[in-house]
Amino acid sequence: MSITHAAAAGFEADANRYARGRPGYPAEVSAWLRDTLHLGPGHSVVDLGAGTGKFTKRLIETGADVTAIEPAAAMRAKLGEIAGIKVLDGNATALPLPDACVDAIVCAQAFHWFATREALAEMYRVLKPRGVLGLIWNAHDNTVPWVKALSDIASVYEGDVPRFRNGNWRDVFPAPGFSPLREAEFTNVQTGSVEEVVVDRMLSISFMATLPQAEREMVAARLRAVVAAAPETAGRDEISVPYRTFAYTAVRQ
Repeated sequence: MSITHAAAAGFEADANRYARGRPGYPAEVSAWLRDTLHLGPGHSVVDLGAGTGKFTKRLIETGADVTAIEPAAAMRAKLGEIAGIKVLDGNATALPLPDACVDAIVCAQAFHWFATREALAEMYRVLKPRGVLGLIWNAHDNTVPWVKALSDIASVYEGDVPRFRNGNWRDVFPAPGFSPLREAEFTNVQTGSVEEVVVDRMLSISFMATLPQAEREMVAARLRAVVAAAPETAGRDEISVPYRTFAYTAVRQ
């Protein structure tokens, strides 16, 4: 997969923190997978850039045949713990699959890393006619002030690393051979301890995971201070972080 050094180094750095800290997906995603991507028994789907399998598990629930493709070895090790799937070391511009072999490809929290015409052409090759490309991201709900404060702490370090929120991934659409993007949006929430849903979550971001240890400890202290100061979260052992889930589909023509 044509991922940057930041992605490779960051995701290899601490797959366990990534698995702990990343939120799941809202219940409405099940209907999106069934009704828009048409997944179910007798169908096949590729989870491209599958990470530690947060979204892979939702694909398994559809009853479809699931293949997870992930370039980072530490992430593939986590994927290997999930029963009932095939795990491959893959590249978005050279997928290890034959032509027109799958009903859907889903990229969860991943497409911004390989949003190129070459990658889309390769996905077109692998998808069956009328197959569906699905893109999905969880994003902090930055309309909530204390949540935006968390995002602002991370943004200091991001540089030019590809991110969903900057929208640059959209530049490859409309894409040859695919229908226009269709968008859906859902609300989401992640509930847990401050260490899990704030510290682990933020330090699992690729460019944060590779910071020197002392810098990460400083960032963690700033994150905890934001939570401690916000009226909605101050003094709580368990907090809920609001997210918005953005889902997009395009059909192979």
